[in-house]
Amino acid sequence: MRLAICFDRFGPYHMARLNSAASHGKVLGVEYHAETTEYAWEHVAHSSRFERVTLFGGARNTDHGTRCLRDVIARNLDHFRPDVVAIPGWASREALATISWCLSRNCPAILMSETQANDETRRYWKESIKRRLTRLFSSGLVGGASHANYLVALGMPRNRVFSGYDAVDNDYFKSGTDACREAATEWRLRLNLPANYFLASARFITKKNLGRLLAAYAAYQRAAREQAWHLVLLGDGPLRGELEQLRSKFKITDWVHLPGFVQYDLLPTYYALARAFVHASTTEQWGLVVNEAMAAGLPVLVSNRCGCVGELVREGVNGFTFDPNDTDALTRHLSAFASAESDLSLLGQASRNLIAQWSPDAFGTGLSQAADVALSLPRPRPNPFDKALLWTLMQR
Repeated sequence: MRLAICFDRFGPYHMARLNSAASHGKVLGVEYHAETTEYAWEHVAHSSRFERVTLFGGARNTDHGTRCLRDVIARNLDHFRPDVVAIPGWASREALATISWCLSRNCPAILMSETQANDETRRYWKESIKRRLTRLFSSGLVGGASHANYLVALGMPRNRVFSGYDAVDNDYFKSGTDACREAATEWRLRLNLPANYFLASARFITKKNLGRLLAAYAAYQRAAREQAWHLVLLGDGPLRGELEQLRSKFKITDWVHLPGFVQYDLLPTYYALARAFVHASTTEQWGLVVNEAMAAGLPVLVSNRCGCVGELVREGVNGFTFDPNDTDALTRHLSAFASAESDLSLLGQASRNLIAQWSPDAFGTGLSQAADVALSLPRPRPNPFDKALLWTLMQR
């Protein structure tokens, strides 16, 4: 089987997925852009297990006309001649141009999606467009049950939807954190990290709910005083200045650490030295940082608006969920973790046991199943309205 798998830009977890997919066929990894405005990842080295092509050198933009976009995609896919193409959603011009290529070449497409019905307020006209676009795909690969339910609501038969999309390199985080814990004192001194801390990792944008996280932490710290665990918040973004002001306002500057964006090679160290992980987003399609934390063996506190909670968080087994708008509830969870009301080591081991089912192998298997189904079905036949819709959407 010849699989073309498309992503906006390759990060470390994309490479782990692509390597897994290569166990099921000959793979072309299509990277639409060499950079992204969302993540400051360093360039990810090429893997010998699959072919790789980068279509455009910069970050996503509208500088490339529709015809140019379609020509570049067609040139690369025509050269590889895939049996099936996996496409990341329907929102970007690049994804739409890839769907258009599939339809023109009678090649089945797999929709890779982590969208949930409750991610945002749904409008009828937008959902109608999505239903038409969904019919142009032969099968789907999703994160979990909530994402599958949304695809089914858009008209894709449930027996054509498979899971495994949201995976990270579990072995990398497990081995990395285990090695770091053996040299914990050295690493703690090198990175100037406190003896006990909660870890959070997120872009500094509104939906990550970091202001409320700081408020909840401040209330916890006031109650615990000098016995409080610190908070280490990895990441960066447009709200950094606002968060620094809140840190000062709440008088927790000495307790909340902002190391900035941390590259992949150093991430396991921060997970290894933490006591627990917290993710407070008000909306989150999945939350891959939760996968990372669980592979690192940490207990987790996760907002119930994150798409991963149904699959990854078991109440009282490996952590707890909370309403991201309830600051008091989050404060209580922080206090309970830090006061040893829960056996953190048991919770952390449970995290590792649970995340084992969500490894890159799950991505490769799920994608292979979706491809087999796609190849067994008659190809979607777009009508003139579908073609006009795709062309119109690509003009944005």
